[in-house]
Amino acid sequence: MKRVVITGIGVVSAIGNNTGDFWASLKAGRTGIGPITKVPTDDLRFKSAGEVRGFDATEHFDDKALLWLDPFSHFGIVAARQAIADSGIEFDDALCDRTGVITGSCLGGKETEDKLYFELYSEKKTRFPPVAIPRAMANAAASHIAMEFGLTGANFTTSTACSSANHAIGQAFWLIRQGTLDAAVTGGSEAPLCYGNLKAWETMRVVSPDTCRPFSKDRSGMILGEGGAMFVMESLDHAQARGAKIYAEIAGFGMSADAHHLTMPLATGAAKAMRQSLEDGSIAPEQVGYVNAHGTATQANDAMESEALRIVFGDHTDKIAVSSTKSMHGHTLGAAGAIESAATVLALHNNVLPPTAN
Repeated sequence: MKRVVITGIGVVSAIGNNTGDFWASLKAGRTGIGPITKVPTDDLRFKSAGEVRGFDATEHFDDKALLWLDPFSHFGIVAARQAIADSGIEFDDALCDRTGVITGSCLGGKETEDKLYFELYSEKKTRFPPVAIPRAMANAAASHIAMEFGLTGANFTTSTACSSANHAIGQAFWLIRQGTLDAAVTGGSEAPLCYGNLKAWETMRVVSPDTCRPFSKDRSGMILGEGGAMFVMESLDHAQARGAKIYAEIAGFGMSADAHHLTMPLATGAAKAMRQSLEDGSIAPEQVGYVNAHGTATQANDAMESEALRIVFGDHTDKIAVSSTKSMHGHTLGAAGAIESAATVLALHNNVLPPTAN
């Protein structure tokens, strides 16, 4: 089994459109949650989101490329470019052959779908553009990243709601550790801030009318966000051989299902995933000093997650720092695990833990 490290990070988020700005906002506890500007909110019960601001897709893609790309792909591809540049990795033919792209997205091209369904059902248009499916498919970002850099290793996308990016990163980790790949571009992206999707979230009654206050007694719900984060991961041997900067090592990964309910999770299910991760990495619970929590600020999640931490860490829980960066960038659904992994890796690398805002 090979050891696996992170050598490049890229982020597009509500608190920064590159890793440096993202980290500066995290360190300062500066929130990117604000009024929704992408769609009218007159008949929405909530008015705020973690929007990516100051991002102009035309600065990153030409007109031909934009025909094929939904905003969730914009975020994922730009984050991947940042991560690859940050890592300094050079893809020759041999490395292209052994580098994969594994991404996560809960919704895929939701903005594209929303627009086309409006045209179909409201404006009675009868024809869609021929790029409709390639724009909307959840694996579009992974496909475009692979084509841009010529990466011909394993290429797939996980779609498991809010754990999509976590699962993608874990699968990439395992593929490198077992020797199937030497390197991977991995993470997730999401662009959920379109009218139809916001109306669907409205019916869940879990979105806050003001802001996201994880673990607070007066918490009033989650705040949706958009964006993406990507990593370059390599075997330790490969990274050391090329003299790469190493941000962090991934020690273990775990995943589970509580087999209970679609929207009311059990603490035992979350605890099982954490316990499996520790076992997979041969890490004792007492060695853990920080947990970047899911921390959605919903009534159900925060109490459940606190209980899950108690189950896994016992008395040591009182010595663990815990924070939720969703309080700053919002809940980015399928990209959450990637953006929050970036926050965690940067925290360890810079020796500063990000706070829970609000």
